[in-house]
Amino acid sequence: MTTLDDLFRGALDDPAPLVATSVFWLHHGTRLAGGDTTYLNQYVVVRVGRVFGACAFEPGELTPAVCREASGLPLSALLGEDRPLPLRTAALDAYLAHARPHRDDPSAEAVPLPHGTPEERARARDAAIAGLLPAPEGRKVGLIGVVNPLVAAIRERGGECLPCDFNLRATQWGDPVTDAMTEVLDTADAVVATGMTIGNGTFGEILRRCRERGIPLVVYAQSGSAVARALLGSGVTAVSAEPFPFSQFSADPTVLYRYRVTSEA
Repeated sequence: MTTLDDLFRGALDDPAPLVATSVFWLHHGTRLAGGDTTYLNQYVVVRVGRVFGACAFEPGELTPAVCREASGLPLSALLGEDRPLPLRTAALDAYLAHARPHRDDPSAEAVPLPHGTPEERARARDAAIAGLLPAPEGRKVGLIGVVNPLVAAIRERGGECLPCDFNLRATQWGDPVTDAMTEVLDTADAVVATGMTIGNGTFGEILRRCRERGIPLVVYAQSGSAVARALLGSGVTAVSAEPFPFSQFSADPTVLYRYRVTSEA
């Protein structure tokens, strides 16, 4: 079974002279029509050649100074344990995407997202994510990292959504959102987790509990999309990979990439 530590060690042991040409610090807010939640998202993005690695982070974890401090450094300098985990994750994501870009991966299913409003594109994206769940009808689906269109997509496929988030207290429809991840992991029949969990240190526990209980784990990954892909078959059963630039940054058609491990579903 491959672990996150294995992936970090492999990247650090690679003698290839890769350079983090550009490091970005991004902060944006979104309020979808019909909702009363303003999503505030922060990302660190690392560019290596033709690819980008990305990871969301909590407010205050990184400042814009990271752009000056990290741009132009060897990628290995961003992967060490002395660096903040979101930056390490973005660097690892760039390393793995450089080795195998999603667009060139024969196991990837390319899913086009349409030209449209933020709401239209979010619905299309989250329907594609929910479509990775094996027969959700009648199942309790833990959602770790809540976005309202994904709650709706799980329900539309007949699943009972168990929402969990560290920053959100209720869904658009008033459903309570717990911050007790352990309760969700102990109760759910399947779990959908955001890639941000890789960068905030909670992913290891999610992976461990899903392995122990033998339940499907779907990762919807803007953060760490190539990292999540590398863990397919090691407890991750499916991935929706959306490499940077993300769908919310454009109204034009874009592509996300879906991966499945059929034998584990």
